[in-house]
Amino acid sequence: MDASVILPILKKKLAFLSGGKDRRSGLILTIPLCLEQTNMDELSVTLDYLLSIPSEKCKARGFTVIVDGRKSQWNVVKTVVLMLQNVVPAEVSLVCVVKPDEFWDKKVTHFCFWKEKDRLGFEVILVSANKLTRYIEPCQLTEDFGGSLTYDHMDWLNKRLVFEKFTKESTSLLDELALINNGSDKGNQQEKERSVDLNFLPSVDPETVLQTGHELLSELQQRRFNGSDGGVSWSPMDDELLAQPQVMKLLDSLREQYTRYQEVCRQRSKRTQLEEIQQKVMQVVNWLEGPGSEQLRAQWGIGDSIRASQALQQKHEEIESQHSEWFAVYVELNQQIAALLNAGDEEDLVELKSLQQQLSDVCYRQASQLEFRQNLLQAALEFHGVAQDLSQQLDGLLGMLCVDVAPADGASIQQTLKLLEEKLKSVDVGLQGLREKGQGLLDQISNQASWAYGKDVTIENKENVDHIQGVMEDMQLRKQRQNMVDVRRLKMLQMVQLFKCEEDAAQAVEWLSELLDALLKTHTRLGDDAQETKVLLEKHRKFVDVAQSTYDYGRQLLQATVVLCQSLRCTSRSSGDTLPRLNRVWKQFTIASEERVHRLEMAVAFHSNAEKILQDCPEEPEAINDEEQFDEIEAVGKSLLDRLTVPVVYPDGTEQYFGSPSDMASTAEHIRDRMKLVSLKRQQLRHPEMVPTES
Repeated sequence: MDASVILPILKKKLAFLSGGKDRRSGLILTIPLCLEQTNMDELSVTLDYLLSIPSEKCKARGFTVIVDGRKSQWNVVKTVVLMLQNVVPAEVSLVCVVKPDEFWDKKVTHFCFWKEKDRLGFEVILVSANKLTRYIEPCQLTEDFGGSLTYDHMDWLNKRLVFEKFTKESTSLLDELALINNGSDKGNQQEKERSVDLNFLPSVDPETVLQTGHELLSELQQRRFNGSDGGVSWSPMDDELLAQPQVMKLLDSLREQYTRYQEVCRQRSKRTQLEEIQQKVMQVVNWLEGPGSEQLRAQWGIGDSIRASQALQQKHEEIESQHSEWFAVYVELNQQIAALLNAGDEEDLVELKSLQQQLSDVCYRQASQLEFRQNLLQAALEFHGVAQDLSQQLDGLLGMLCVDVAPADGASIQQTLKLLEEKLKSVDVGLQGLREKGQGLLDQISNQASWAYGKDVTIENKENVDHIQGVMEDMQLRKQRQNMVDVRRLKMLQMVQLFKCEEDAAQAVEWLSELLDALLKTHTRLGDDAQETKVLLEKHRKFVDVAQSTYDYGRQLLQATVVLCQSLRCTSRSSGDTLPRLNRVWKQFTIASEERVHRLEMAVAFHSNAEKILQDCPEEPEAINDEEQFDEIEAVGKSLLDRLTVPVVYPDGTEQYFGSPSDMASTAEHIRDRMKLVSLKRQQLRHPEMVPTES
């Protein structure tokens, strides 16, 4: 019977074990009767409960029962004493009935108990409260009987409730923990059969029960050594002395079973975690090898344009996004597995490493396939981009070739030719880049068979390969079909050459005009003597050779323009303009040059004859004396003077003088001086006496 069941009855304090003992070390059971009628049934229940507390050894020493009748009637006392015969007849050694101050009829009471002594089985004495010390030591009596033993019924009751609750909970908890621990010890073969027991949890918290037990044990141990509030030494009740080893034993058993239970929970948690990891690993593996791989199998094309490749890239990014979620789970699982591996449980190492290896292999393989697919699509996008740029360049080149080029001027033709060359170079570079990108893409596609995504990709690869090769061949054919590029370039080069020839021919006319101008303006001197005049004559011939070369160069250029015009099937604007100018200037130069030659030749003859006469030459006296020679010199001098005053007349009737009037006057003056010397020489030869004497 638990105290909690009869708690209202126990609170009435109908009987109690104060912890005091008689001289035989038997427990003292006190029954305090009150003025009110005592409920015998409740008293019986109380006695049954109290007598169930002491140990059998303690019961064997017997009980001394103190029936406090000071506040009750004799009939009630008698009833209680008789009831003791039925409740604890063998355990009662002595019944001390504490009589009230108003003494009952002694004869009646004494006679009654003396008469019933043999039938009761225990001795009953009537004693006043102050006489109890004859039978019981004062220190074993409570204050109600003049003793010094302290007893708090509610404190005892509360501790009794705590003890019984702890005992009940700990016993139940021990059974539950033993069931759980023994179920876990069955081994792996029975784990599935005992799954219900293994998942069973204790009905109460072991930590709470252990804490309650420690507090209870601490309280019991304190009461053993501490005194009462009055400072009087106090011995613990027998039930308290008995409760201590019970509590300690229960605590030891609880700690042992709880330690095993914690290990079981740890193992169960580890197994549960391992099973969860295994389940998640299989989820990741099944998805990657199932829907994930199927998504990659469905994406094999590379697109036929930039837009198509970009759409495939966008679709691939969606696939990568889905894979990223599972890869995040992989990272988390890998960390959990690594933590378990670091824990060092050898029985799980093989399984954990196997799971880790399986997970890593699948994830790395899938990640490699995703990266390969991404690189393939990027290469396809670059290939289509180069192909589109090259197509636009070929269209631009074709449009340029379809427009006829009319010769406007050399600069514009050169600019157009430069633009054509740049377009041709750009096309060549683009075509080369297309070949490189295409070959790289073909190499990647050829490596796709090594991945294969779990299926034969020969057919799909063939379509991709045919598309790439078709694009490259189409671009090559488009470039080859534009063979008019060479014709157009040749035509433009001829146009450039035509304008160059025309420009150079015009330049030749300018050069020839400058030579003519130089001839007329600067080539005016006839020399001071025959030697100088001969030098001038030689320089003039070289000057004429330069002019002749310039004229011939201009003629050749103009002839080339005629040929180029015929090749280009166009009329040269300059051939009808430059050629007459060239001929006209050349004719004028020829006339002026011939006039210059005549004057120099006459000057050479004049200076040579004059120098012969003016020099004393005894070897030729006859020549000097020849009158005809003087006449000839005079005639040549006059002719030369007359020629200096005559302008050069061109075929168109225009006239042009050599040099300035002052230049001509200076030259004519020099000739006249020389003629005067010759005339003076002639007079000296005729009249020697007229030779002037030195003063």
